[in-house]
Amino acid sequence: MRRLLAVLLLGLTACSSVTRPGPEDTGEQIYTALCVNCHGPNLVGGIGPPLGPGSNAARQPDEFLSFAIIEGRGRMPSFSTVLNDQQVEKLISYIREVQRG
Repeated sequence: MRRLLAVLLLGLTACSSVTRPGPEDTGEQIYTALCVNCHGPNLVGGIGPPLGPGSNAARQPDEFLSFAIIEGRGRMPSFSTVLNDQQVEKLISYIREVQRG
């Protein structure tokens, strides 16, 4: 039981650890800093759902992704105090670029 709890806490900590991206960071750099631990490299998923081609996220409008990033969703934390509007736009542009392949 303790082992299971430790694994769950480690997973949640990995998703909630926040490195503040710089204002000049690209969408890919923002994804690597904030999202890769949960959504995986190349947006394949992991602790969090996949975001890449064929995923549910690929079928959602940009406004849905923006809301999820800013407000959080389920276990996903809010990044409203970490990212400004321009950084959110860069992140969504990167996600869309990967989704298009």
